[in-house]
Order: sequence, then C-alpha cells, then structure tokens
Amino acid sequence: MRSRLEHSRFVIVMNTPSEPRSAAPDYTPYPFDARGIARRFRHSAIFGALGALQPGEAMRFVNDHDPLPLLDQLRERFGDRVEVAYQHREPGAIIIDFIVRSA
Repeated sequence: MRSRLEHSRFVIVMNTPSEPRSAAPDYTPYPFDARGIARRFRHSAIFGALGALQPGEAMRFVNDHDPLPLLDQLRERFGDRVEVAYQHREPGAIIIDFIVRSA
C-alpha cells in the first residue's frame, strides 16, 4: 500500500510496511549515500547526479535526516520530472527514491 502526503507544492509517495517487498519497481534505482559527502557539496552532488539520470532511472538517496529543504529545491529545479518516493522514513534513517520521469 502506498500513501500520499502533501508537502508545499509536491506529493510525497510513501511505501507502507504492508506493501510487498518483492514487487519490482518500474524504475532502476542507483544508490547515493549522502552521509559520506561533505555538507557543503551535498546539494550540488545531488543535482548533478539527478541531472545525469534518464527517465526510468532513480537515485536511491540515503541520509541521516529528512531533507525537506532539499525537496523544495528539487521541485523548483526539476518540477514534475522527479518523483519523490520514501522507502524508509524514521529519525536517523531516511531512504528516498528520486525517480526520473519523462517530461
């Protein structure tokens, strides 16, 4: 099951524990662990990585905090081209798939 949350100008899609983990996503996720990147370089690295992805690909973003300001910046920069899908959302452990869609 997926739930949708409204956050400012975009929709956050969250997977819930009742959703089967064996269901294959309709995109190819590539890992991106932001915890190992110096804070001053993180957003630039994220924008560059997302800009390199093709429709049907995703960045599986791992972080130690919920990046709400980053989500606003992504929406401004990429609009509806990037879907935000939380895979895990707990304090200290955030996993988000940033899915690139066709324009």
